Amino acid sequence: MTNEIIFAVQESPEGGYEARALGFSIFTQAESLEKLKAAVRDAVSCHFGENQKPQVIRLHIVKDEVIPA
Repeated sequence: MTNEIIFAVQESPEGGYEARALGFSIFTQAESLEKLKAAVRDAVSCHFGENQKPQVIRLHIVKDEVIPA
């Protein structure tokens, strides 16, 4: 059983956010960070059985920023 699962979160080119689990085949997306948190919890619950679900979900938010050179 895993105690923690990590999601890489980034802004979607279409708007909103995308989250992809590291080491697991779990992907979800939502319009806002609050909705994404709920979608991630739901996706984790669907992927794992109730007794195998991690205790902690970590969201690693990656933001690309382009600046002039």
